[in-house]
Formats: sequence, structure tokens, C-alpha cells
Amino acid sequence: MQLKRRGLTSGGSPLILFMCQLIAALDVPLDPKILEGLQQPPTITHQSPKDYIIDPRENIVIQCEAKGKPTPRFSWTRNGTHFDTDKDSRIMMKPNSGTLVIDISNGGKPDAYEGIYQCSARNEHGTAVSNNIVIRQSRSPLWSKEKLQPYIVQEGSSLVLPCRPPVGLPPPIIFWMDNYFQRLPQSNRVSQGLNGDLYFSNLKVEDTRSDYICYARFNHTQTIQQKQPISVKVLSMDAINETFAAFLNDTEFFGDMPVGERRPTFLVPTGQNSSKLVLRGEILKLECIAEGLPTPEIHWIKESGELPAKRTFYENFQKTLKIVAVTEADGGSYRCTAKNHLGLVHHTIKVTVKSSPYWINEPKNLILAPQETGILLCRASGNPKPSITWLMNGIPIENSPDDPSRKIDNDNIVFSDVQKDSSAVYQCNASNEYGYLLSNAFVNVLAVPPRILTPPNHLYQVIISRPALLDCLTFGSPVPKVQWFKDNHASILDGDPYIAHKNGSLEIHVAQKADSGKYTCVGINELGKAENVVHLEVKESVRIIAQPEYRVVQKAGTVVFECRVKHDPSLELTITWLKDENSLPEDERFVVGKDSLTITDVTEADEGTYTCIANTSLDKDIARAELTVVAATPTPPIIYDYPDPPSDLELTDEHERSIQLTWTPGDDNNSPIEKFIIEYEDGLHDPDVWHNLTEVPGQKTTAHLKLSPFVWYSFRVISVNKVGRSQPSSPSRQYQTPGAAPDENPIIVKGAGSEPDNFVITWEPLTGIQSNGPGLQYKVSWRQKDVNEEFTTIKVANVSKYIVSATPTFVPYEFYVQAINDYGPGPEPLIHVGHSGEDLPMVAPPNVRVRVENSTLAEVHWDAVPAKSVRGILKGYKIYYWKERSLNKRKRRNTGKSSLMFDKNKTHGKLPGLEPFSHYVLNVRAVNGKGDGPRSPDQHFETPEGVPGAPAFLKVTNPTLDSLTLEWSPPVHRNGILTGYTLRYQAINNTHKLGPLLELVIPGNETSWTLKNLNYSTRYKFYFHAQTSKGPGSSLTEEGVTIMDEAMASRQVDIATQGWFIGLMCAIALLILVLLIICFIKRNKGGKYPVKEKEDAHADPEIQPMKEDDGTFGEYRSLESDTEDHKPLKGSRTPSNGTVKKEDSDDSLVDYGEGGEGQFNEDGSFIGQYSGKKEKETAEGNESSEAPSPVNAMNSFV
Repeated sequence: MQLKRRGLTSGGSPLILFMCQLIAALDVPLDPKILEGLQQPPTITHQSPKDYIIDPRENIVIQCEAKGKPTPRFSWTRNGTHFDTDKDSRIMMKPNSGTLVIDISNGGKPDAYEGIYQCSARNEHGTAVSNNIVIRQSRSPLWSKEKLQPYIVQEGSSLVLPCRPPVGLPPPIIFWMDNYFQRLPQSNRVSQGLNGDLYFSNLKVEDTRSDYICYARFNHTQTIQQKQPISVKVLSMDAINETFAAFLNDTEFFGDMPVGERRPTFLVPTGQNSSKLVLRGEILKLECIAEGLPTPEIHWIKESGELPAKRTFYENFQKTLKIVAVTEADGGSYRCTAKNHLGLVHHTIKVTVKSSPYWINEPKNLILAPQETGILLCRASGNPKPSITWLMNGIPIENSPDDPSRKIDNDNIVFSDVQKDSSAVYQCNASNEYGYLLSNAFVNVLAVPPRILTPPNHLYQVIISRPALLDCLTFGSPVPKVQWFKDNHASILDGDPYIAHKNGSLEIHVAQKADSGKYTCVGINELGKAENVVHLEVKESVRIIAQPEYRVVQKAGTVVFECRVKHDPSLELTITWLKDENSLPEDERFVVGKDSLTITDVTEADEGTYTCIANTSLDKDIARAELTVVAATPTPPIIYDYPDPPSDLELTDEHERSIQLTWTPGDDNNSPIEKFIIEYEDGLHDPDVWHNLTEVPGQKTTAHLKLSPFVWYSFRVISVNKVGRSQPSSPSRQYQTPGAAPDENPIIVKGAGSEPDNFVITWEPLTGIQSNGPGLQYKVSWRQKDVNEEFTTIKVANVSKYIVSATPTFVPYEFYVQAINDYGPGPEPLIHVGHSGEDLPMVAPPNVRVRVENSTLAEVHWDAVPAKSVRGILKGYKIYYWKERSLNKRKRRNTGKSSLMFDKNKTHGKLPGLEPFSHYVLNVRAVNGKGDGPRSPDQHFETPEGVPGAPAFLKVTNPTLDSLTLEWSPPVHRNGILTGYTLRYQAINNTHKLGPLLELVIPGNETSWTLKNLNYSTRYKFYFHAQTSKGPGSSLTEEGVTIMDEAMASRQVDIATQGWFIGLMCAIALLILVLLIICFIKRNKGGKYPVKEKEDAHADPEIQPMKEDDGTFGEYRSLESDTEDHKPLKGSRTPSNGTVKKEDSDDSLVDYGEGGEGQFNEDGSFIGQYSGKKEKETAEGNESSEAPSPVNAMNSFV
């Protein structure tokens, strides 16, 4: 569907600025109290899948559920036309739902309801539509009857046993089994192909058997069909020689040599190259099956890259390459190689990856207030690229009522200054040849005062120094503005330490005790305000201040693990002990105290890791310790433990930028100290926070430390051994380094204009420890580049931005930022270059020309604007164009401006999508970062004629015995001067076959026409289109029926009411009844029937089985052979009519007569004696046959 390109394009800066100002789309709240009062267009919440295969034995249920306020009303179409569900007594629509239930019991035919269905849900605010739901009946047809000849093959040869299963819906699952329902073994020599055939790369004598049976399982109907058994006899060289010896005087014909070895050749696929098409997201299966002796091995590579390791799998003994979740990158050439020691062969498969559409940006619902602005985005991708079409309330958008607030921009719809009557449901359809996507998104224009959705007086509890997030969820239209207040203060909470989020929440990044209290959030819009109160409590964290420590204990001894905890007294504390991350053993030897765990009479099983977990409702702390159990010895055990903390910290050799720290190590507790960690605290800039400064080896007790100016240092030392870290030492005395000038300048310095007359300089400020002294300031200097003048300088503090005003437009500036404190300036800064702000271009592009190429395309040329007139960075040129009027109508009608953006280096561009036979106006503007420049003089041009659209409507009226009248309306889009209409029509008989096609040309000023001399009681199909001088347009089709001749209708009724006719029918019925009774009596006389004699007299060579010993044909055929494919399997499902076929002895005719399954040849012989009882073949394709083998047995194989 070709959409008019109206409004702003996505390529221009004005659209970017415009979209930045769009009001954020409101989410519909889930709170039912809020929903009660909201009017809402319909939304489809549940629907059946696009491709819906139904079971013919069950009722048909087509899902369609929707929500909205008022409650939506539902309707359906079938095959594109209205589907009146009330006219069919088998169809029921569920209350307050669009779901259809079609009752097919008691003679209902499921195939009568096949078709394409679509559901519509509508209320006064719009209409939502479902996907097209294709209903198809599942089918499991019988195997076609065929005569199978046995295969007699020489040992070592290759063989393919065809399966050729019946075509079902959905396709069946294929597998091979024997007469005992055992899966036939497969290997790299014998395997089943993707098409179901059984492939032998080379045959062995043990492959001889008479029961190779192919089964087809139809999962949808839970039925299994089987092919007649295939017999294979593999002859060895000895057997062949013995056979020919009888004819050649005991001379060996082939000798004793086995079949010769041979290099591989492919059984499938054939040739050297083939191709395969796969869709994105599907599973790619490539198959190569080769024959040869010895059995070839199969290998796969991708010629154009690597196989995706995580998505590649090999099946069927490497013969099948499977790649799941296919992407576009999986396209290319794949090569399979079959190899044995005699050689190799290659086959290349070229894989092409296409894609049905998939969403990039799926349209989302919009809730807007009157006069607000919003946008519906619809972006999809696929291969080929999908086309995007829009519908409004299920109707193509070009046929829907005009809405001045709506403009189509590329594949999106932009709304501005919406009104209450702008509410509607829009459908975006993205389609290509491999599928489609359909998404509903409503635009709901509401005016609602603010409502607070957060529960009132909610209590928030957080741990000190952690973030606190207070919620204030609001709903209103326009979107309410949220403000926060604390306790009874009137000032709005904004700025450090508070962060106000766009969703209304208030965040305190580092919560402190002073932040506890009552907080009030207020939501305000132009229709009113609402407020809510919440409470915040900041709690102390839980800390394990005495942790359990590593213990070594003798067997039968006692060990105590300490775990003392400090926590906020207002929170309930729970202490849990674990052993090896599991609960403690249920043993009275484990005693959990308030601050400890005691284990008595320790055993070797008690060794492990013990964990203490201190929990409150807000946080937890964890500590672990190892327990080692040793055998009891008279010598005291060596106890390994954490080292004791160092002591006696001393500062010496003091300098401005360095100092020496000395300490005394603590006891290493039998594990040598490996290193010392030195930490410092900055009491001036960051008190109570310890930072790592350096590490020294465990053999040293002195460290020379480098320091920064203007810092109040305190140091502490931590010892580390193999067991772990010691507690920190006591802090050293404080040492204050003197101040100094900054060692560095700010980084990330930038300069650019935000307005035509300013220049904004920004930088990242220094931290406290980087300041090197008090009085930190920034010296900001600038001057115009390439102008002989000095730098202008200003000093600022506590900011990271400075705005230079009254600058010329878009000129280069040199600038720098230097750090300064009370001790002097920092190092010489780097000089940067930036530009002052841009202004709109000054001149329009000159010499604009238009050349019309065809009825929908025009090319525009212009000259470039001078560089000095741009006053900024030239982004490109934008063409604004609009249709002033159609040449069919003299009245002017402005259809709204469209625009296209072209690259700055181009001086020409094409305007696609124009309407034929129309008068257009355009102008061109230069565009920079600030916006559009002045427009060029308007250029007028006209598009030539094109082919017309379809007539607005076509209907058939006034049917008589031999005439029909057609009425129509001219096309909405004439696209030129109508030269006439062409009507083609043909008759349709009762079998829906079409008669000869007749054609009639009608003048262009006509709007009705009567066709005469037609056949009575006949349906006609009409094809109707308009045409201009450029050719015919799109056709409309319609059907009509002439009425029946009343005299002939009455004659047909008279025959059926004649007395002689009724008497004749009764006599025929009585005669049939007598014949049936006689047949029944004769068949039930009992006794044996001389089948053997009859079969000898009328031997049928087609039913003589092969003898297994010598391959010749025997005298009688097996009792099961002829009907192997139709006999019911044990455990199979009961037929749909509820009867179960009798399976007694076949010695008596009585059994067969009562079962109704016996059959007689023309000579009267009873076939059932030897061929088995046959199931009646179904007459219609939609009736499923029961499985000839057990379903329960097969389920274990498939």
C-alpha cells in the first residue's frame, strides 16, 4: 500500500528537534481502581495462531479475546467477507468474547469451515483486528496400494529402499521397523534420509530380511500408517557361483573374489552442486549420503567462513549438518566430503538465507492529553525488505477520514495538537513474500487529573550509606509533574544529595541518619494536583565484629567458633550457621549459642568450612572459618591462624611530598607473614574512609611513602599470611602535608556554541585530593582564532562551565582551562579549538529547476549556496513540496507539505511517490545545525496522467430471468481523464467451472449498465476496471445470479409428487431389503468353506509370496501379507465411531459374517481366509484411518 509522504522527514534536523519535544507516551496503569474510570480503545489480548491446523475429531475453537472500555463488540470475516455466525447453528460465540466454538459432532464436516478468518474488536474509540488465521483440517491419508517386488542384490552393492509416505497435514514422521515393531538398527553404513528413504552405502549378507517396513506417524491425529513390507535378499559370491554352477557344469562363474572395493559416490544429493533456501530463525538441515566400499566417512566445512560452534550439530552419523536459529550470516557455500581409503568426492550446497519480517520498533500504545504530541513508530526488517502499510480501525489509512493532527512520516505516524476525537486503533502491517507482521497500537486522547498510585504512608527502610529510592508513581493526562518535600519544609527537594527521576521517584544516593523522616510527593498538571506521604528510616548495617577463625583441633576435643554481631536494635537479628554451605547436622554435639557455635567430641566428619550468616530484614553479613581435625598426639599441635595486627606505628623523615613509616609486626601465628598492606585516611577531604596506598614484602617493616600536598594523612598497616589478613593496626598520628600549586589541569575540556551569539566552555573539575591546596579556582581563557588579539581571561570556582556571550556567529575560538589555588597556577594548559554557535542560513539555494520524469517522479536541480552564507555546518538541502490540486478538479486543495533531505554535496534530488495528473509546488532550503534557511521561490510543475485506481464500488442489481444491471462509481483516484470502462464477465456452473470470458467497453460517462440475453438461474462473475490514455487500472470483481424460470421450477416439483413415482421408489426399496435378508441367511449357515480348492483353481500370481530358502514363489501367501498395511495394531486408538474390530480365529465364516469385514472374489472364494480382514477404505480424504500398528508401541520410537 503506497502511503502519501507527508510531514517532516527523519533525515532533517527540525524533525530531530521536534521529536525531542514529544511528550513521553503514558503507560496505562494496571491498578483496577484507576482503570475503572478510563475510556480505552480495544486491545487484542489473545488470538489463535496464524496457521491453525485442526483435528477433524474435535470441535473447532478459534480464539479472539480483547479488552477495552466500553467492552468491545466482536465480529468476524471469512475469506475477506463478513462472516455471519448467527446463520450457522453449529457456531457459538462465547459471551463477552470473540472466541468461536464450532460444533462438528453429529455429522459436522470440518473441511466446510476451512478458510482465512479475521476477528475485529470495536468500541466507540476504535477497532482492533487480529491476524489472518488460516484454518486447515489435519489429514492422515492411507498409503497408496502398490505392488512391491523383492530386491535381490549382490553383496557389497549399494541400495535405496523408497518410503514415499502419503502426503498429510502436517507432514508425518517417518521411521523403519520390522514385523516385531523393533526399530531397524542404523549406522554410518545404513541410515534413513531426510525424505524417509533407507540408504545402504554397501550391503552385507546379514541385511537379508523380508520385513523392511516404513511407518508414517501423523502426530496431529495420533495415527500411524505402514507401508507393505519390503523383502531384500543379499547374495554372497558363493551363493551366486552355486546357482550358476548348475548351468555351467560346476564351473565357477565369478570366482572366489568378493565384490571389489570402490571409491565413494553420492546417493543424495546428485551432481556436484545444489542449492537450498532457508528462512531466518528456522533450522537448516543439509544432507549428504554416499555409497562406497569401505563405507565412506562424511565431513562438512563452510567454504566462506567458520561454522557457528554453539549452533551447529551433526546428526545421522555426520550425514546431516544441522544449524539452529539461522541468521543471515549462515548464508554461503557448504561443502560435504565423502572419503574412504580409495578416494574422495565433494558436493557443494549453496545456502541462501531469507527472512520473513521481524520487528525493530513495534508500535506501542499512546495516551495523550488534548493538544499534546506523540508518535507511532513502526520499523521492521526482513529479506526482502518488508513493505510497511498502516490501517486505522482496520481500514487502510488512505481510505480513513482525514485527521489534521495526523501526519505520515516515512513509516511512522506523527500526531500533533491532538483532540478528543483523535482516539483510534492503528494497525501496522509489515509484509514480504515470506510472511507478515500485524500490530495494533491505539492512540487514546484523555484529560485526567493527577492520581498517585503509590500506597499512602508507605514505610521505606534502608541501611546507612546505601541508596534510598522513594516511589511516587503517578497517572494523569497531561503527564503530572512530580515535586518532593521533606517533613514540613516548603522547599522542593532537588539537587545534591537528592536525584529526582523522570518517573517521579526520589533517590538519595548515600542515605544518612539525618535523611530519616516524612516525605511528601505532589503530582501536578493543569487539571489539578494530588499528593502522597511516605516515610524513610535509615538503619545501621549489620556487622560481624568478632569473626570465626581457623581452628585445628584433636579428635574428641571441643572447638568454639565465635560470631559476635553489631546491628540496628530496631531490626530483628537472625544468626544462621552452615557447614560446607549446608545446614548443620542434627546432632546434639553442635550447640548454637548467642554469639558462638560449640562442637564437642569432635570427629573427622566434622572437618569443613563453617559459615556464620547474620541477617536482618535489610541486609546481612557473612564470615567463614575452616576446621581441621587431627589425630590425638602427646605433642601439642601447631595452630595456624591469622596474624596479629602490627603495632607501634612511627612516622619519620618527614618531607613535603614523602614520609617514612615504621612498624612492629604482630605474631604470625605459625604462618609466616607474606606482605603488609598500608592504608591511608584523608581527614580533610574524605574522613573515615581508608584507601590502599601501597604494599611491601613481609620481610620489611619500613616503607617510604609518596604523598600529595594539602592532605591530612593517617596511616594503618595490615599483615597478610596464608591463613588471611590480620585486623588493621591502630592508626598512626596525623600528618598534614603543606599545600602547593595544582599538579594537573582539568581534563575533558570542550568548547561549542549553544546559541548563535555564545560560546560554552566545559570541563571536568578536579577532586579534593587533586586540588593540592585551598582556594581552588579555574582560569578560563579564550580568543577568536586567526585574529590578532590577546586571550580574555576570567577566574571561576565551584563550577564546570562558563558561557562566553556576544560572540560572532560560528567563528573558531582558541581556549584553555587552568587550575589555580592559593599557592599558584597549575601547569601550562593545552589550547583547544571550538566554534561559537550556529545561526540559520542566510540565503536560499538559487537556480531551482524541476524536470518531471514520469507521473509519479520528478527531479529537482539547484545551485549550491555560498559557504559564507551557511553560518554553521551545512547539513544538506531540504526540498518542501505539496500537491496544490488535481488536474481533474479546478478547486485548490492543499494536501499538506512533504519534505526530503539531501546530502550537502548534492545539487539535485528526486521526488518519488507523486500523484499522477496533479499540480505541485516546491521550494528548496539550505539546512545547518541550527535549522532551515530561507526558502527559494516556489516552483510549479504538473505530473502527467497515469493509470486510474479501481472504481469506488461495483454492485449487481435488478436481477431478472435474462438480465443483470451493474452500478458503479468512478475511481477516487482517477489519475487522468477517464476514457472508458472495460467489463469482462463469464458464467459459473454448479461445479464452479468458468465459462467463456466476454468483454464489453463502456463509455467513461456511464455509471450503470444492463446486460441482457443472459441465461436464467445462472451465476456470473464480473471483472470491471477504468482506463485512461495511459492504460487500464485495478479491477473490481463481483458476482450476480439471474433468477429461475418459475414454470420449470414447478415442473421439477410435480415429478417428485406423482403417485407412480412414489410407488416405484417403494418397490425398489422393498426388493433391496429382500435381497439383503437372503444374503444374510446364506452367510450365516456355518461350517468350513473350501478355500484351498478354490484358491488352487483360481491361483493369483500377484499374491504368491516368495519362499525364504531359495527365492522362488511358494504355493500360498502369508495370512498377514496382503493386508499388512490395513490391519489394526494392538493398542491403537479406538475408531471414532466407538467400535472395536473383532480379532478371533479365521477358521469360521461365522466370525467374518458377523464382523462385516469379509470379502468375496468373483468366484465366491473367501479372501479373508488368507489375506486377512481389510478395513474399509475411507471415501473422503478428511477421514483418518486407524493405525495399522500400535500407537503406544510407536510412541517409544518417535
